[in-house]
Formats: sequence, C-alpha cells, structure tokens
Amino acid sequence: MIDLKNITFAHRGIHNNSYIPENSLKAFKRAIDKNIPIEIDVHILKDNTLVVFHDSNLFRMTNVNGQIKDYTYKELKKLRLLNTDCYIPTLDEVLKLVNGKVLLNIEIKNDNRTSDICKILCEKLDNYNGDFLIQSFYPYIVKWLRDNKKGYMTGLLLKDDYDSKIINFLSTNKVLFNYCKPQFLSVSKKIVTTRKIQKYR
Repeated sequence: MIDLKNITFAHRGIHNNSYIPENSLKAFKRAIDKNIPIEIDVHILKDNTLVVFHDSNLFRMTNVNGQIKDYTYKELKKLRLLNTDCYIPTLDEVLKLVNGKVLLNIEIKNDNRTSDICKILCEKLDNYNGDFLIQSFYPYIVKWLRDNKKGYMTGLLLKDDYDSKIINFLSTNKVLFNYCKPQFLSVSKKIVTTRKIQKYR
C-alpha cells in the first residue's frame, strides 16, 4: 500500500501551456527531473491505442474540433499541442519515459468502453516496473479494477459540480462507496472539509 499522505503531484506534468503543454513528454520530463510524482489522464482511441490527454474534445489543446475517441493514433500523431512541436503521447511512451523514476497517478477517462480501456491498461501496467495509482470519476471503472485487479491501488475522484443533480447526490452517498469500494478518494477542495467527506475519510 502506498502512503499518500503529503504527496504533491505534478498535475498533467510540470507545464505552462505556452512552450511546454500539459500532458506532454516535455512536461513529464520536467517533473521527473525534479523528482515529483506525476498525474496523467488516459483515453482509448478508435484503434485501441491508449493516449495521454485530458479533454474528451481535442479543440482546447490542438485547435481541431473532434472527439478524441473517434481518432486512430496515426491520425492523432499529426496534431500538435498548442502550436508547439509537442504531440499527444501514447501511454507506452509515457511509461517508458517515467520507468519507475516517480510515482504515477493515472486517471482513466470515460469513453464508454470501460472493459476495453481497463483491460488494455492493466496489460501494460502488469509489465511496468514502477509504483502507480489508478483513479477515475466513474464508479464502474473503479469497481471493474477492484473486481479484476486486487493488487492495484484504486481511487474515486469526487467533485461537487456534476451536470446532473442526481449524480451530485450520489457522488457523496454511502451506496456509491459500497458499490465500488475505493481504496482512496481524490476530492475537490470545495467539498473536502464537509462532514460527509470526512466521515468517509
């Protein structure tokens, strides 16, 4: 079990979104050079490639309006991040770069292919020589990992501004925690001090 107390993560690497974009190999290398654990975001593409990118839509970072899940990696590799020479890296490239030098905190994005992304990710991590955590906003992803990968440390991300009032309610409901049984919580600072969250802690 990894002790998560007092760990600071480089969220999407150490970046400035001008000449060093978020979730780029340059941003991750800067974090590694400073010996700071890294948080990354993982999507699955149409061709089953896993890539490291935050948004579901490409526009903010590439100026191309399209859903990342609808691309193959051959198509995606042509795009550049924020007019730099950086491209969207594959998870394989990031794992090779990090190579156990720092702790990795991997957030799985929901692309409506839970089993596919979880299975492919786990195949890669089973052969990775380094410490990592996996987290997601989506309880069924956390449940899949808890059911299928007992040795992995998995967590649930929580916030207070979901689009749906029902999801806002469920996000801090005991039923949710019993359903997916996370080993840790990553909680928005807006709700971290609430009585309910502290009780779950």
